[in-house]
Amino acid sequence: MSIQNKSDAQPILSMNSVEVLYDNVIMAVKGVSVQVPKGSMVALLGSNGAGKSTTLKAISGLLKAERGRISRGEIKFEGEDITEMLAQHRVEMGICHVIEGRRVFEHLTPDENLTAAAPKGMSRSKLNTEKERIYNHFPRLAERRNSASGYLSGGEQQMLAIGRALVTQPSLLMLDEPSLGLAPFLVDEIFGIIKRISTEDGMSVLLVEQNALAALEIVSEGYLIENGRVVMHGTAEALKSNSDIQEFYLGGGEETDFHNVKHYSRRKRWLS
Repeated sequence: MSIQNKSDAQPILSMNSVEVLYDNVIMAVKGVSVQVPKGSMVALLGSNGAGKSTTLKAISGLLKAERGRISRGEIKFEGEDITEMLAQHRVEMGICHVIEGRRVFEHLTPDENLTAAAPKGMSRSKLNTEKERIYNHFPRLAERRNSASGYLSGGEQQMLAIGRALVTQPSLLMLDEPSLGLAPFLVDEIFGIIKRISTEDGMSVLLVEQNALAALEIVSEGYLIENGRVVMHGTAEALKSNSDIQEFYLGGGEETDFHNVKHYSRRKRWLS
């Protein structure tokens, strides 16, 4: 099902009919096509296990570590085919993937974490400039910059994970479930900061979220993925006003039980 999607911007990222296989048997992504316009924020929405995280891993090149591969389709970044490109080369091109779970070096301080994430060859003066920029975006992180990262709160660790990504100066930032396990006020704070960074720096963002209500407040458009397929695409406003989205993803707000969504899939018009 297609909902209004009008954009004249040249996409920084384009996925065309991508299929992903695990162990050469299990098809986790089934012909997904997604575009991210330059400087825009786009959300991948859907319930747990829909194929959202696998889609991000296909883009960042992390499938091989999990015995997965792209069996069909192509992925282009800045017009260049990266379908078979090594993960480290994609990072060098400007793609940064913040994996679900706030993976930081817990024995290091936030300041040391940022240093460890800096690209090879970045000068000390440039690194210090980037650190201060990140601390300006995340004042909570600045206050804890010399504490062991393992003692940071969940929200502070998520800020640090995003900060580590920003040190690489990405042109495309991909975030996998950044709101997971966080209190609503922290989700609002972090999402607001991400939105501001995208607007000020012109950075493109691809956001994977189960919390559709929060995601649609900051993105310009979104894709709904179910059972490895894109079943709906449109502007954030069009998605928020769609009756199916409201019923299955927005109706319960913060109390929506996404694990139960699958039980109602037979009633969804796009799957009938």
